[in-house]
Parts: sequence; C-alpha cells; structure tokens
Amino acid sequence: MPITLLYIILIYGAILLFAYLVQERFIFKPEKLPQNFEYKYDAPFEELFFDVAPGVRINGLHFYGKEPKGLILYFHGNSRSIKGWAKYARDFYRFGYDVVLVDYRGFGKSTGKRGEKDMLADMQFVYEQLLKQCPEQHLLVYGRSMGSGFATKIAADNSPRYLILDAPYFSFIKVAERFIPFLPHKWWLRYKLRTDQWIRKVNCHTYIIHGTKDWLIPITQSEKLQAINPHKITLIRIHGGAHNNLPTYDEYHNFIRDILKY
Repeated sequence: MPITLLYIILIYGAILLFAYLVQERFIFKPEKLPQNFEYKYDAPFEELFFDVAPGVRINGLHFYGKEPKGLILYFHGNSRSIKGWAKYARDFYRFGYDVVLVDYRGFGKSTGKRGEKDMLADMQFVYEQLLKQCPEQHLLVYGRSMGSGFATKIAADNSPRYLILDAPYFSFIKVAERFIPFLPHKWWLRYKLRTDQWIRKVNCHTYIIHGTKDWLIPITQSEKLQAINPHKITLIRIHGGAHNNLPTYDEYHNFIRDILKY
C-alpha cells in the first residue's frame, strides 16, 4: 500500500474516532440548572418531577388553566432548558390548553446519562403519567426542531389527538449529512431519530409548520415527510420564516389557533 494512501486512511480513521467521541457536544447544547433553582412566571404553573429509574429524574413544568380544552406535551429543541422554552407555552395556554414542557436528560434539572433509546423511553414514561390526568383524545403532542423526532415517536406508539411538528427533520441522519457529508452517518451517528420511519405509524392527523427560509433544516425535509402520507399530514408553510423565528409571524399563531379550535 502506498505510504500516502496509508496516511489518508489513518487520518480519516482518526477523524471518525474523534467525531464519534465528541458528537454529543455538537448535538446537544443544554443549559444545566441547580436542583434548588426556582422557576418564576406570570402564569399559573407547577413544577413536575418524573422519576423514571434510579438516577434518572425528568423535570417539567405544567402551565394550567381552570377549564382546559386539552393538554399539550411540548418537546423542545437541542439547546437551553425549559426555563427559557417556557415562554412559548403562552402560544397554547392563551387558547385554553394546558401545556407540559419537559427537559431531556442532562438539560435543566433532569438527570441521567443520555442515549437515544433511553431518552425515548423517558418521554414515553412522561406521556403515560400524563394519561392519568388527561384523556388521550384531549392530549396533543408538539415537537420543535430536535424535539420533533421525540414527538413523532410518541405519537407513533400511542394515540394522541394531534401531532404538531415545528421545523422537523426527515431523520437526524439527513441533518448530519448536510453539515458533515464525508462521514458514514448510518454507522457513525449514535442518534438517528428516524422521524421518517416513525411517522408512517402515526394514526392521528399531523400538522407540520416550517419556514420557507429555514437554513438549518430546509423545508424540503418537511416536504419529504408529508409525501409519506399526504392524506394525514398537512404542511403549513410560513413564508420567509427561518428556523428560530416562526413565533414572530402572525401566520404561525393563526395556524396554531386554527389547529387547536377543532
């Protein structure tokens, strides 16, 4: 084997190993909170704790009203914690819905070692606990960006009233391919989050909201998701919307209002 080719193979192997070991640092950008941190908001809420397993505790917030029309389980994106994401709860409780937001392992006050299988199991545990207080026909699942994969898996394994996806990806593999195209993602990536596979098993109607100018996760990924089952998936385009600014558009709030009134 030529020495130059050997060097290329060794360098590529080193890149693969390094990327494999540090990939979580690029995928997750959590904000960690001390366990004694006190949440403060100007709307009625209560703090929730879900004890999933020894050493694994999922922290959440429940924004509630007097006579809610239903409950929305909100899965946030890959950064920060529910401390900051909670501001989006008003987009739903102002229309008469309770909202529960939860942090993934290692985010906020939530504890436990991360892994795709375990994180998905955590969210299923949370969903089952919420079923004890809300009939499933009044429970909606909302997934934002990274959270869209978790939301789709929950909807596939259960029977919520609706599934709402905000700037979702076709699969996490497709996201990785856009930014690091030279790696074998099917074998290298530890988090695959196959929304494209799970959405095939979702029986409730799915609403996808996506900005037409989203650079991080292009709207083409949502178009491919809708094409899987166009009769059960409605794609709502926010013209000019990017990845992180959809709530600044009146159309976004109008669509949320229209979805929730049925």
